[in-house]
Amino acid sequence: MYSVKIFTRINILATKVSPAPVGQSPLLVTMENRSDLNSILPFLPLSIRASSLSLSERAEDSLRALSLGPTVSHVDSGEVLFDFILDLRDSLELYSQPPLASRAQDGFSLFFDEFMSRMDARVWFNEVIPSLAKLLLKLPSLLECHYRKSDELSGQRFSGLRILSSQDAGILFLTQELVASLLACALLCLFPTKDRNANDLPIINFDQLFATLLSDSKHCQEHKVKCLVHYFERICKDTPNGLVSFERKVLPFKRSSNSLGVSVSYPEADFWSKSVSSLCPFKVVNSGFIEDQGYEALEVDFANEYLGGGALSRGCVQEEIRFMINPELTIGMLFMPCMRDNEAIEIIGVERFAKYMGYGSSFRFVGDYVDTKPFDKMRRRKTRILAIDALYSPRIAQYEVRCLLREANKALCGFLEHSNYQSRYQNCQESSGNNCSPENSCLKHYNSEYRHEKHEDMEIDEDKVGISTGNWGCGAFGGDPEIKSMIQWLAASQANRPFIHYYTFGEPSLEQLKQVTEWIMDHEWTVGDLWQMLAEYASQRLARETKTGFLSWLVPHLNNANCSNANDMIQ
Repeated sequence: MYSVKIFTRINILATKVSPAPVGQSPLLVTMENRSDLNSILPFLPLSIRASSLSLSERAEDSLRALSLGPTVSHVDSGEVLFDFILDLRDSLELYSQPPLASRAQDGFSLFFDEFMSRMDARVWFNEVIPSLAKLLLKLPSLLECHYRKSDELSGQRFSGLRILSSQDAGILFLTQELVASLLACALLCLFPTKDRNANDLPIINFDQLFATLLSDSKHCQEHKVKCLVHYFERICKDTPNGLVSFERKVLPFKRSSNSLGVSVSYPEADFWSKSVSSLCPFKVVNSGFIEDQGYEALEVDFANEYLGGGALSRGCVQEEIRFMINPELTIGMLFMPCMRDNEAIEIIGVERFAKYMGYGSSFRFVGDYVDTKPFDKMRRRKTRILAIDALYSPRIAQYEVRCLLREANKALCGFLEHSNYQSRYQNCQESSGNNCSPENSCLKHYNSEYRHEKHEDMEIDEDKVGISTGNWGCGAFGGDPEIKSMIQWLAASQANRPFIHYYTFGEPSLEQLKQVTEWIMDHEWTVGDLWQMLAEYASQRLARETKTGFLSWLVPHLNNANCSNANDMIQ
């Protein structure tokens, strides 16, 4: 076991207690009494001492030695770095936690001692690792500052870093510097993991990712690690100073009333069939990638129910690649339990750091990426990523009404900007004498408790923010691309989004998508009209009355022979 000789001792700073906000007792704002902190604390490598967050003294001493470089710490290789990690975990009393992945040590050695060039390794151990150690030493103070400011930022008490539990709609804000410090914890495998499975939380430490390098014949895992290593190199040279927000969106299953006295509930099929909302403009994009789009749009992450999917293990498809080129997404895996059918996760402000090529086993890191996206008023980059998970391998069942409804409501939950729906409904009441259409009323608002969490600086003109998406839930998930394209169009339209840009990624069954959507728009169909046709087609598929793809079934004169390719997935 590697041990660090202590050359300096750390002076324990006098405890500083923040003044209480006006109207609140000082007791309520101490660290011990913060419900947000208490929910996440069991999953952090920190404790509360004398009303302050802190690392253990042994951990602080070890990190201070690491921050002085390899001449003091002797950490100058992947093998020794992993020994240091084990020692640091012991200093944090993580020996009672589940052990790290069995081949993680070999993975660290393989990457830093063989895959990385000598010149790059010298920079990594002489400059990056000491900088990361300094960043970790700042974690307690960064978090305390975060909790002091979080209530003011959101306008809601106890709205700092916390477990954003299932069915508990809410939002939290993290500085990019705090995100970097937390990701440094993940790199060094410092997060306690004992109760994460019991709380439906995804993996967060990097040990499993490094362990996959030992069976990485296609080298895609190596290039995932290269993306993350490049991120740490960048932030150690120039720490970004923006904000990132993580929001759990929920459409309540049970009816409840908000402050307007309006019923809020998860939509049924009748809602969709009776909707009179107009379909929004639909643009088919046959080349390029969602992350490269240049419009004000929600960019859909074809997510796993566990945020990030296999990003920190073996996965290397759409979601995992996005998490590698925008590594700040990964910290959401720390505090976001898995999504249920009526939930979505929206993340705003993450920075892109890497260029890449390929997909799946051919994925490759190809260099630095300088993100030029502008910032909003809160200093979040105008990158809006929406994680929604589709049904996995639904086969013929995807044509059942319950499955159509589940997918439509999942997309709607994500596409809705709930606070805007509140104001839309209120305006509708005022202008029409409370005669808003009942088929739309169950969704155009949100519970008042969540709505008040929105800070005035967060207000964005969502009328200009569209949807950029593609073959969500298809590919490995086995969904029908023709059906999924229509479902997302329905949801975007019902959510009052100004447009949907659909990336086909060369899917053969979507060759006639442009012509069909233009035909539908020419006939001025509503959401209800399209839903009814989708439901009729689905009933025929279930009854084995047709094997034709939806697009050619709907507009037979287009005679798209390729549409029938969707049959192969469910036979």
